[in-house]
Amino acid sequence: MLIGIDASRALRARRTGTERYSLEIIRHLLRLPEAAAHGWRLYADVDVDPATFQARSDVNMEVRVLPSRRMWTHCALGPEVLRHPPDALFIPAHVLPFTLPPRRLPPSVVTVHDLGYRRFPQAHTRVQRWYLEASTRWNAANAARVIAISQATARDLQTAYGTPAARIRVIHEAAAGWTRAGATARQAAREKYGLTRPYALFMGSIQPRKNLERLITAYAHLHAREPLSWDLALVGGRGWLSEPLYEQVQTLELEKRIRFTGYVPDDDLIALLSDARFFAFPSLFEGFGLPVLEAQSVGVPVMTANNSSLPEIAGDAALLVDPTDVDAIADAMLRLSQDEALRQRLIEAGYENVKRFSWAKAAAETLAVLEEATRAGGRTQSAPPTEDG
Repeated sequence: MLIGIDASRALRARRTGTERYSLEIIRHLLRLPEAAAHGWRLYADVDVDPATFQARSDVNMEVRVLPSRRMWTHCALGPEVLRHPPDALFIPAHVLPFTLPPRRLPPSVVTVHDLGYRRFPQAHTRVQRWYLEASTRWNAANAARVIAISQATARDLQTAYGTPAARIRVIHEAAAGWTRAGATARQAAREKYGLTRPYALFMGSIQPRKNLERLITAYAHLHAREPLSWDLALVGGRGWLSEPLYEQVQTLELEKRIRFTGYVPDDDLIALLSDARFFAFPSLFEGFGLPVLEAQSVGVPVMTANNSSLPEIAGDAALLVDPTDVDAIADAMLRLSQDEALRQRLIEAGYENVKRFSWAKAAAETLAVLEEATRAGGRTQSAPPTEDG
């Protein structure tokens, strides 16, 4: 079987959740022992060293770089897969090319990460909302199979678009295999980002959906009661409508206690996370909540929200709070800063919880869905990639 994959999102220089997923699932698909039985064609919008994908040496893989242009998916990828169709097309982090009629596309599998734009439309521009709604509806209607990264996202797909449960497969993501950073790396990261005191840490895009306004307010309430011995580090690049959050910290005169680090590369991020007193992630909505697993994997106790996919992913290894209740957030933060028995229990439970999730398992399940989609689409198997497609 010849499997085509949209690898464009995996190649972004600054990867957030969907880009991380795209790279990890592609790499682990190409590491499966079963991968050698198939041909693989990866579509890219920039030049890339094939070694980036870390394929097994016996895997027959080619990378096709398509000219980069506006609307790359629809104007470059779409025509390519119609001219030289693979047996199955996998879209891990974006949208199926728009083609009429849709049956002209190869049997396709699309991963849908979340429907947050429906829950929090104010967190997106009007154009973003329109595109996300149109593209997700197109995916849900025309993919042979839809992968949802959580049961919560699967339910949202059925509710919002009437996607039949028979076409949805829930395949969880996994942590990136991070291990706790050593003392030297942690010290260097603290110095680099000016974190001179103990700190709680949030990581993710700085945007309203992450509920940072309430997290900042909760910290301010605790600080007003008595001086705290720890700061709050907010790690991540600026997102849509982030400016009021920076202004909020200035108004509260807490710039020395609530620190915005900006975007942090992975090596520094692992070190900063490893050194955190606890991880604070009271997000208003998550399709999966990968940062929860990343914190647990490096031995950091977690506080997160009791909504969307977060209880499903965190299991019994996190302190769950109502994300709309500032007092509940503040109380959880205080407990995690003071209660050492609670901290140790959550750290140990976190290490166990992470074991439930595996990229190798996710890749094997994804390959099975691709094979299923091909059978459902009735396309005959092809030879491995050749120069003329």
